[in-house]
Amino acid sequence: MAKNELKVIDSFDLQTISGDLAQAVAEEMDGLGALPFDRVKIPSGGGLAFEVPGEDDENPESATEIVGVILDHHPVNAYWINKFAGGNEQPDCSSFDGKQGVERETGEIKDCASCPYNQFGSDDKGKACKNVHRVFILREGNPVPLVLSLPPTSLKYMRDYIAKRVILKGFRCWQVVTKITLKKEKNANGIAYSRAVFTFVGKLSPEKEKEAGVMKDFIKQQHRQIDVDDADYTTTGSSSQGEPAAPKSDETGFMKVPEGSDEKLPFD
Repeated sequence: MAKNELKVIDSFDLQTISGDLAQAVAEEMDGLGALPFDRVKIPSGGGLAFEVPGEDDENPESATEIVGVILDHHPVNAYWINKFAGGNEQPDCSSFDGKQGVERETGEIKDCASCPYNQFGSDDKGKACKNVHRVFILREGNPVPLVLSLPPTSLKYMRDYIAKRVILKGFRCWQVVTKITLKKEKNANGIAYSRAVFTFVGKLSPEKEKEAGVMKDFIKQQHRQIDVDDADYTTTGSSSQGEPAAPKSDETGFMKVPEGSDEKLPFD
């Protein structure tokens, strides 16, 4: 289907932090820090519903799909000297681009690609450095994006979707509406886990696309360095909640394939 034949989403209720709302946020949040974003939980054990924060923080709502505009996405790496077991401990080294990590105590900059803790096998068959991919999703009727932290087991599918369904159609993620659902998979040991499924819904109208572009810039400039904490890791199939752990990260990492792998990139 040609680009000009794609469905245009005119009815999508896109709300952004602009105008009076932007002024209110600036004034009321002064001295309180950045505007807090809600996190989305991917269930462990192969569950097919997201845990989405509701009005009561103690009682999240269940949703089988998340529909919205992906404003921004980026890798996050974090390494704990003492093995991470959940909690609010800040990582000893973290990276917000998956390329350069910064040691918390010394401020020393590390190269993620060559770091021994970011190599396969540094933690059993996985990595000592934990890798996730943060996705900022703007839903209908809500100017505050959700933050979904994808585990490595979902990154291949996000990569394929963005490359084949978005970029090769001539769009960017923030110009289209995307639906995210869950699919149950099993690892080599027969343990069930959940991975994300991405579906192209349609493109935004030119007016809404312009608004989304402004919001996209706001997110990239203001919120790419949200603190790394347990919400990035214990909500993505971690065994710290008493559930079977999802498979450790493997060669299907986002846009990077180890030498010798048979994995094909979308542009091959």
